[in-house]
Amino acid sequence: MRNHSVVTEFILVGIPHTEGLENMLFALFLTFYVFTLIGNLLILLAIVSSTRLHTPMYFFLCKLSVFDIFFPSVSSPKMMFYLLGNSRTISYTGCVSQLFFYHFLGCTECFLYTVMAYDRFVAICYPLRYTVIMNHRTCAILATGTSVFGCIQAIFLTTLTFQLPYCGPNEVDYYFCDIPVMLKLACADTSRLEMVGFISVGLMPLSCFLLILTSYSRIVYSILQIRSSEGRRRAFSTCSAHLTAILLAYMPVGIIYLQPTPRLWLNAAVQVLNNFVTPMLNPLIYSLRNKEVKSSLRKVLYQLRFLSE
Repeated sequence: MRNHSVVTEFILVGIPHTEGLENMLFALFLTFYVFTLIGNLLILLAIVSSTRLHTPMYFFLCKLSVFDIFFPSVSSPKMMFYLLGNSRTISYTGCVSQLFFYHFLGCTECFLYTVMAYDRFVAICYPLRYTVIMNHRTCAILATGTSVFGCIQAIFLTTLTFQLPYCGPNEVDYYFCDIPVMLKLACADTSRLEMVGFISVGLMPLSCFLLILTSYSRIVYSILQIRSSEGRRRAFSTCSAHLTAILLAYMPVGIIYLQPTPRLWLNAAVQVLNNFVTPMLNPLIYSLRNKEVKSSLRKVLYQLRFLSE
C-alpha cells in the first residue's frame, strides 16, 4: 500500500453534537463494552464446556461471539480514552489499522451470518443428511472461508481509501476512521473511488442478504410442511434468533454505506448501534430462547460462583 501523504496523524473529532457530554458517554459506552465482553465470554464458556453444544450451529455461534468481542474493540478503547480528556490524535498507521480491522471483522460477520443461514437450511430441509453435509471438514472450510473473504474485502477497501494523498486537513469528523469520513479529507478527486467503494460495500452485504433470504424462504416452506405444532414451534424458535441478529447486523450497513449523501449525525447514531449495542445483544438473542444454551449457562455461572467462594 503506497502512502503519498504528508499527513502523519489524524485528529478524531468524536460523535457530532455531543460536546459537554463526554463523562456521560464514557459511562454509557464503558457499560456497553463490559456487558459485550461478559456476555460473549459466557456464551463461549457455555458452548465449550457442554459436549451437547458441540454441533455446527454452536461452532459458528462461537466464532460469532469471538468476533463480537473484537468488533467493538476496534474503536471503543480509543474513543473512551479521549472521552476521559486525553489526546484525540491517532497516527496514520493507527487509522489504517482501525479501518482495516473494522471492515475485516464486519465483512467476516456478514459472511458468517450467511453460513449460519445455510447451516439452518441444511438442518431443517435435509435433517437426515445434516451430519453428513455439515461434517467437521465442511465446517472448518466454511469458517476459514468467512475470514479469508472478509480479509480480502477489507484489504481492497483499505487500499482503495489510503492510496489517496492526504496532504491538507487532518480532522476526522467522526469517532473512528471509516471510509466516508476519510474520503472527505483526501487531496484528490474521490468521485470514482466513492462509486467503486459504494458498489463494493453495497454489493457484498446485498449478495449475502439475498443468499440468506433464499435459505430462509426454503426453511419457512419446509417448516410449514411439518405436521407437528411442537416441531414447527421449535424450528421457528431456532431460526427467529438468527433472523433477529441478521436484521440488527444488516440494517446499519444499509443505512450507513448506501446513502447517496452521508449524514454524520445519523451515521454516528447507527454506528453506535452497530458497534456497541448489536454485539452486546447477540448473546441475549441466542440464549434467551434456547433451552440448551440457558442450561449450560446456568452450569457455568454455578461453577464460577463455586470457585469464587
